[in-house]
Order: sequence, then C-alpha cells, then structure tokens
Amino acid sequence: MRTLMIHSDYLRYKTRSKTKIAEDIEDEKRSAGVDNALVVFIAVEQEDEENPELIITKAVKEILNVQNKVNAENIVVYPYAHLSSSLSDANVAQKILKGIEAELVDNNEAVLRVPFGWYKSFELSCKGHPLSELSRTITTEVEEVEEVEEKEESEPSKLLILEEDGSIYDANDYNYKAKTLKQLVNHEQGKTHDSGKQPPHVRLMKEKELASNEPSADVGHIRWYPKGKLVKDLLSDYVYQLVTERGAMPVETPVMYDLADPAIREHAAKFGERQYRLKTKHRELMLRFACCFGAFRILADSFLTWKNMPVGIYELSTFSFRFERQGEVVGLKRLRAFTMPDFHSVCLNDDHAREVFAKQVDMCAQTETDLDVHYEVAFRVTQDFFDENEDWVKEVVRENIKKPVLLEVIPQMKHYWNAKVDFAAIDDLGRPIENPTVQMDIQSAKRFGITYLDENEEQQYPTILHCSPTGSIERVICSLLEKTSTDKGNKPSLPLWLTPTQVRIIPVTDNHEEYAETVYQQLKDANIRVDIDESAERVGKKIRNAGKEWIPYTIVVGDNEVESNTITVNRRVDDSKEEISIEDLADEIHTLTKGMPFRQLPLPYKVSKRVKF
Repeated sequence: MRTLMIHSDYLRYKTRSKTKIAEDIEDEKRSAGVDNALVVFIAVEQEDEENPELIITKAVKEILNVQNKVNAENIVVYPYAHLSSSLSDANVAQKILKGIEAELVDNNEAVLRVPFGWYKSFELSCKGHPLSELSRTITTEVEEVEEVEEKEESEPSKLLILEEDGSIYDANDYNYKAKTLKQLVNHEQGKTHDSGKQPPHVRLMKEKELASNEPSADVGHIRWYPKGKLVKDLLSDYVYQLVTERGAMPVETPVMYDLADPAIREHAAKFGERQYRLKTKHRELMLRFACCFGAFRILADSFLTWKNMPVGIYELSTFSFRFERQGEVVGLKRLRAFTMPDFHSVCLNDDHAREVFAKQVDMCAQTETDLDVHYEVAFRVTQDFFDENEDWVKEVVRENIKKPVLLEVIPQMKHYWNAKVDFAAIDDLGRPIENPTVQMDIQSAKRFGITYLDENEEQQYPTILHCSPTGSIERVICSLLEKTSTDKGNKPSLPLWLTPTQVRIIPVTDNHEEYAETVYQQLKDANIRVDIDESAERVGKKIRNAGKEWIPYTIVVGDNEVESNTITVNRRVDDSKEEISIEDLADEIHTLTKGMPFRQLPLPYKVSKRVKF
C-alpha cells in the first residue's frame, strides 16, 4: 500500500462520473468536505491481497500515529490509484478501504471515506508545517507487528545509571551532570518527540558539497561528491588501520544471501530491522544488513585451533541494506544503503571473549578522541548475564569507558547477544546517533557450524564478538556535522585529518601566482592537501569563502611574502596570524594529524577550475 498524508485546513470534493468499478453511493456522498483533517490518499497494491487484514491494521496504526503528531481533528480516507502502478483487484481495494474506515471509527475517530471508483474534482489546502506532507509504504511483512506485540507483552527492561565507582542508580532518580546522557535516557524511555525539524547535517552535507540524496534511486540512497568521497575513504582507511593493528584479517564477501539456508534465515530473523528481499525464479534472496553472513561462512569453512585464538575477520561493507521506514529515513543518520565496518572475533570461550570485549571497548572509545566527537554510552546486558558478571561489567565501565553509562538490564535474551556496548553521539535535536558497538554473540557459532580444535583435540564452539569500531561511515559523518551545531563555543570544522582542503593559498594579484605555485608545490610534496584560489574574486571574498569551507589554514601571498620568501598563516581555530616557514607549517599539520591516514586532494588544485556540485 502506498499512502500520501496531507494535514489540511480543509478538503472539498465532488463526484463527476463513475467508472466500471465504482461503488454505489447515496446522494450525500456525491459531494462533501471537512476542515482540519488528515487527508490520507491511498493506493491499494497487488501485494496487499496476500494479507488484507494485516494491511488494514498497519495502515490504521500509521494513520493514528501521524494524526496524533499533527493533532488533526478529522481523518479523510481518499482512494488515489495514481500513487502506484501495481494496483490490487478493485474488490480487494474496496474491502481494505472500508476496513480502514471501520477500524478508525472503532477508535472514536471522525472519518470521511471518499467514494471508490468515481472521477472526482477536489480542493485541498495544505497547512504547510514540517509534518504536513508525509508519505508511507505499508507492506505485508509480519515481523514488525510481531516484534511490537512481543515488546508490549514482555517485561520491560530496567534502565539504570552505572557510575565509574560501581554505584548504580535508577535512571529516573539520577542527578545528571551531563545533558547528553539525560537526552540518551529520554530517548530510551520514549520521551523524545519528533519536532518536525530537519537535523542540521542534512543542510550541511549539501552546503559543503559532501553528499546528497540520489533522486533516481530508492529513498535512503546517497550520492557522494569528491569532497564527501574523500572523507568517506579516509574514515574507511582509519578503521582499516585500527582493526589490522589488532590482528584482523580483511576479507570480502557477497552482498546477497539465500534465505533457504536455515542458518541465514534464522540469523536474519534475529535482526530487528526489515530487509531488502529479491525473488528469482527458484530462490528468495536478501541483501545483507551487515557482514555476519559472509564472515560466518568463511569461519565455518576454515580449520581453527586454540592456537589461532582470537581469530579476527574484518570487512568494510561498502553496501549494507536495511529496509527502514520511509518516514524515518533522514540525511546520513538513517539510510537504506550504507557503509559498515564489520569486525568479527572468534574467542575460545566466554572468559576469553570478555577479555577481548574489554579491549574492543577501548578501541571504540579511542575513536571518540581521534574523531573529536562526544559519545554517551549504553551498556546492555541480559539479566542472567548481569547476575553472573556484574563485577566485570563494572570493571569495563571503570577501566575502559571511564564515565557514567546507561545500563539496560533486559529480562530475557531476545537477540543473539547477551552483552552489548553502544556508543552514541547526540544530535542537535537531542537524539542519539548510534556509532561504535561491541556485542557478545553466544548463538551464531552453533547456528553456522563454527568450531575450533581445543588443546585436547576436541571440537568446541567458540564465543564470537561483533564490533564496528565507528559504526556506519555515514553516521560518523553525520555526527561530525551535527557536532558543528551542538558545539556552540567553537567555529564549525571537521578534524584536520579529514578536512578536504587543509591549506588554501590566496594570491593578492596575478603577479603573486608564481610564488603561490611554489608554496603549493612544497606543501603538496609534504603530503598536505592544499589548493590555490586564483579566481577573479576580491581577496576579502576569497578569505570569506575559505571560512565558509571550514579550511583550517589560509595563506595570503602578496609583495611582502614574495620579497621575504616567507608565508603568513591565518589559523581558523583561534584566528591567530603568524609568519612561518613552509617547513614549520607542514610539521605543525603533521604533528596534529599524526597516525591518521592521508589521501591527496581529489579536486583540481585551482579553485577556478572546479565544478560546482
């Protein structure tokens, strides 16, 4: 089912003539209208015929959810075939539309259902606020409904705050010192409401020519411009360094898997997000949501012994897929196609896994420093695991995380993990952006047949860790851009090692371009990303343009610099100005970016030659 929901000041319609499939109507239904209404334009599709009752239930839930957000007094159910090219049988469509009307009436809603199968004229006034125009796709997939029902029936998790000294408090009674920790807790408790505002990073990713949505693809698919591709590649290089330094072996595996494989089907069912699925003549395939399937298949086919442990398999999934709800897809935070660094570690047993787990939490915490972002942490454990490992949980918080965390104690195991640490940045709207994670998996080894030979030459099932040291690359960039809004005290910027142009040279006149070229070449040879703005703009505007691009170092080249064979550097970070040698500037940048990956400038080094994306 496809829907388009409009929060209207009013809707007025009038029937003109009937089609062959038109329903019979009374005279008062030939024209009608209503004020302050959520108008739901609906196209019932062929797929909906598989389970009309489920479609009705899910559609009503979505309509009531939107109505509650926009505070509409009335609801209009409007048949609108133009939203889809794959329409259902007319009788099924009428049944579903009437079913939606009946359920809404049962919920005490004021509902107007517009006649089916008639040509109509209509007049509508849209209110024009951020939530006044919303589209939704409703499918016959049952996982979403089952999960909601299970969540409602099961005992809720306990939300606690665990401090570094081991003290534990109820999340509602805690005296929060960090605003962002409170925001994380509010989100977990369902207290964060959609304001309808667009997160700042959506504007910034376009304004800084990093990325934008691809209009010719499905929603949640991004196209990257040269600057954004550079940042993305540098982050990928960074994670590669992190994991290979810790013994990970890089691999590459397929993006689609056969759901006829019992292990893959069962593991997919454990994962909450919906999946992209493909049907061929003889198979049902799914596009991967992470690299688990490929990594586990490699491990199952490998000969492992106790001497190998821990065994690390790493893959940068250049594309992972999750069929997120269309209304929830936004910017770089929530996508349907994304880049996921995925590190799996095979450990001897639970004791060994806890040891490696703590080290990987350290690795995730390191990214907070290297990326210059602020994370809040959620430590999630099952009740049984916490009862047996409370001291270890406290030790990880004290020794590796080193700040208060949200501790979620889950009554019963729902997924494949019994312990999980999530690091999250908080965006400008007070909502978490999930980034690094470490998970202790106690099910997948048996499910996929992964074993190792122990010291007694007996086959054993290992414990497996899942780790993404940064989370998806897109969400890292999202966090960095959101930080420029939340960090009010500093000028907006990216980390120096990720900045597309690190140094900009601005010649005052054409006569100074030769010297600017000399400075450029020396800095380029020193592995600095540098460019020259030799455009026809005035010097003042060139300096302002460099500021708008968040360029950390600006060098203006005039007569004094040419005559003295020096450069004068303007530092964006503190507005300082200093005469310095080219070698000293290169050394300063190298010191500030020590240990971080480097790639050359992916654009023409002369600004006037560049394309405006």
